[in-house]
Amino acid sequence: MEEQSRAELRALLIAERERLRESLDGAEEAAKPVQLDQASVGRLSRMDAMQGQAMALAVVQRQRQRLRRIDSSLQRLEAEDFGYCADCDEPIDLRRLRLDPTLTLCTACVSARE
Repeated sequence: MEEQSRAELRALLIAERERLRESLDGAEEAAKPVQLDQASVGRLSRMDAMQGQAMALAVVQRQRQRLRRIDSSLQRLEAEDFGYCADCDEPIDLRRLRLDPTLTLCTACVSARE
């Protein structure tokens, strides 16, 4: 892979990592435990708050997983393992990597798994 392409993908990964970190701060705040003060909040309001908390927890989990994938991709970039399929070691199409630089499988291996 050309150095220019590697630099472009590195910049995409770093930008997404920073955006996710900022977003994660807000999502973690929304995922905090719900206060169950029955005197001030009705049963339906508590249920709504608990549902909102559950959805925020799911968002936090997805964002953390995505951050792990980004960090892993940045490590592979540094080790020069980046851009090769984890199953067959063939190069992953650069167009696919530009869409999602955290991909670890080529199109053929993804199709074979489905």
